[in-house]
Amino acid sequence: MRIAAAQLTCIPADVPGNTARAAALAARAREAGAGLVVFPELTLTGYELAALAADPGLWIADPDDPRLDPLRATGTAVAVNVALRADGPRPAIATLVYGADGGHVTTYAKQHLYRQEQDVFAAGDRDGHFELGGIRFSLGICFDNHFPELAGRAAAAGCRVHLASSLYGTGGGVEERATVHPGLAKEHGLYVVLANHVGRAGPWTGCGRAAIWAPGGTLLAEADDRTQTVVTADLTA
Repeated sequence: MRIAAAQLTCIPADVPGNTARAAALAARAREAGAGLVVFPELTLTGYELAALAADPGLWIADPDDPRLDPLRATGTAVAVNVALRADGPRPAIATLVYGADGGHVTTYAKQHLYRQEQDVFAAGDRDGHFELGGIRFSLGICFDNHFPELAGRAAAAGCRVHLASSLYGTGGGVEERATVHPGLAKEHGLYVVLANHVGRAGPWTGCGRAAIWAPGGTLLAEADDRTQTVVTADLTA
């Protein structure tokens, strides 16, 4: 299977606009032969915590929310991260996975909330594993990936690929992004696929450089630090 990591500049608090941007990148990934494309953290709104706390209309209702239809209709499987309505008054930061036919495959809610996120979101309480095309995948969302036991459990469960929907900014985030993910690949023998923001992302500037690492930590593909794009790599036996 060929897999794609996306990076985009989100329009603040604009679900239709960001869905259209993500769908265009998914179509580009499909044209490049990718069977699955992974998107950054809070793809459909940008990292706009104040807006998400104030306006539940920005939350995705459930996996069948019609606002996701353009992305589900791209003909490639997608892992898209959203603010998802959850039990209780707070949404979850959740990755929704859809197959190439648009059918819902699984949902994973971020377990390790970062600082200010704890005031806005509800934390998840279970790991996200799924199978697609005979390959087992695991899901992690940004700060999740700083807890290597999450990837360790994935490897123990037979997962081969770890998908990281993230926001790493310029400055210290550049080094974190380049250290954490190849470290997971090396320690746990997983492909690691990082999707990231590029350009403005709430209070930060996304550093881009979406990337894919092979088991052992070898870099297979990496985007630049300025354009909205996808990068792809083939998963080998």
